[in-house]
Amino acid sequence: MRGRSSILTGAWLVVLTGAQILTVVVVWRFAVGTEQGQLLDTIALNGNSIGRQRIEGMVGGVLDAVSLLSLVAATAVIGFIALIRRRLLLAVVTVGLIVGANVTSQALKYFIERPDFGVDPERETAGNSLPSGHTTVAASVAIALVMVLPPRVRGWGALVGAGYAAAAGVATLSAGWHRPSDSVTALLIVGAWATAASFVLLLRQGDDMEVEPADGNRRVFSVLAIGGLVLLLAAAIAIGWTDGSRTTPMPEFDRRQLLVAYGGSAAGIAGTAALVTALVLLTMHRVVPRHTVDAARRRTG
Repeated sequence: MRGRSSILTGAWLVVLTGAQILTVVVVWRFAVGTEQGQLLDTIALNGNSIGRQRIEGMVGGVLDAVSLLSLVAATAVIGFIALIRRRLLLAVVTVGLIVGANVTSQALKYFIERPDFGVDPERETAGNSLPSGHTTVAASVAIALVMVLPPRVRGWGALVGAGYAAAAGVATLSAGWHRPSDSVTALLIVGAWATAASFVLLLRQGDDMEVEPADGNRRVFSVLAIGGLVLLLAAAIAIGWTDGSRTTPMPEFDRRQLLVAYGGSAAGIAGTAALVTALVLLTMHRVVPRHTVDAARRRTG
């Protein structure tokens, strides 16, 4: 890793990795470890009954596509794309990202204990569900694909990947499989692994690399970042409004209250997916730059 720009990029990736890990801990401690957090999660989850019949088929299709077999197949494809681009380290690192993120989610699911505050007696015996394994699978594959794609299609891959990760996270909420915090933490775990993987790639850059600012996909980054922040703001407003209604017994919540909680949570999941993808895309042209020979061929036409 050479040059001031590389040092700044490396420092940014380290800070970003640490920030996402810290956010996972904060969400975990609040959503699982406090009565207030559990109640807000449960209210949002109970809101999934609104309009469930209309989207049941679509939700089922999204979740059915997330399986161990699909994960193995997608991982193989991602490794193959990196190898045909003659990026052996990229193949190893992205496969490591997928494996590491999914192992982390499964380990945390069994490690975290969910105290019983009497908030959700119907699911009391189910225990802890944070983080969401399905969301981790979808997001890790989506982010890894963004990392291995060539610059000219990386932006489109980021848009599709963010949409897929968001759809999977919201689908687990709509199906009643997971609480909102489960999907949010899963996305952040993938984000932390992605930025850590990016740092490894940055450290191992060779002398034949040339950074092209035009490969930064700034427009797509702006769309994802601004869209993600807007969605997170909407989620914060919805959560704040729902928190003000906590004194109302849950069986007495009306349709509007449940819809606000559910819609706000869905926005929070989608916003997190968009922002995590945007942050990975932001430095990808520096982390996986073109080979100098490829840049020369492009310039000479």
